[in-house]
Amino acid sequence: MKNFLEINNVTKKYEDYTALNNVSLHIPKGSVFGLLGPNGAGKTSLIRIINQITMPDAGAVFLDGEKLAPKHIEQIGYLPEERGLYKSMKVGEQALYLAQLKGLSKTEAKKRLKYWFDKFDIGAWWNKKIEELSKGMAQKVQFIVTVMHNPKLLIFDEPFSGFDPINAQLIAKEILQLREEGATIIFSTHRMESVEEMCDDIALIDKSNKILDGNLDAIKRKFRTHTFQVGLHTTNPKEVETALKNNFEVYAPDFKLLNNGLALNVKLTKENSANDLLSFLTSRGEVQHFVELIPSANDIFIEAVNKNS
Repeated sequence: MKNFLEINNVTKKYEDYTALNNVSLHIPKGSVFGLLGPNGAGKTSLIRIINQITMPDAGAVFLDGEKLAPKHIEQIGYLPEERGLYKSMKVGEQALYLAQLKGLSKTEAKKRLKYWFDKFDIGAWWNKKIEELSKGMAQKVQFIVTVMHNPKLLIFDEPFSGFDPINAQLIAKEILQLREEGATIIFSTHRMESVEEMCDDIALIDKSNKILDGNLDAIKRKFRTHTFQVGLHTTNPKEVETALKNNFEVYAPDFKLLNNGLALNVKLTKENSANDLLSFLTSRGEVQHFVELIPSANDIFIEAVNKNS
């Protein structure tokens, strides 16, 4: 897959502090790319460089094969974590103003805003001031002004902040639809469940350095522990548990069965496969639960950052 955004060996310093240390990222076209990291890791510095708010001290950024330049600003939509709407301005007046800053004519801006306001059923907000809206309502307006010029690259920094679960799901659906329509999306968040739901690829930055990147599924395979949740109905639970311990690594369960069956976490050894474990269980009772524990994005985040520390 062709890369839409390439960040090559970027370094950014603020006096004696290094915010980014020789960071390289390749973001595939038409993907949702998770930019992850603890607070202060360097994510915001990188986002500011992509938006040309600041410049790198070393390295370069390429957008769709061209070195990043001021002309590319109109191809980027940025939803910052700290929202930037003018509280005393009316919603419609402000949206039109921001649309024209992105290069839309007033006529085209009105047309696109009507589409989005109708889609979100917020036409009644047009003449309200931002300060009259709840945080979630203002977030919807901020989202609209971020996407209304159909940018090729969208950067969302904590896009679900302030939303209830229903509206967060609405925005998530719209982000995925924008990807389907061809946009490339950078998604920065601390909500790992959102990463699981939305991201194709991820990069993890910690202490100014990239410590992990790649396809999310491939990274999960790399971090797998070959541990299974096992639930078994048997007439001899103690004997079965003892036999399991003689052949596998056995741990206390982190789940519950709906009945009183034997519940355990079982880790394969180098000498055993999942089929070996399943055959062992079926020979000793009725298997009620057999699920591999796949590491979550949250598990991977914590493990990688702790290792880096």
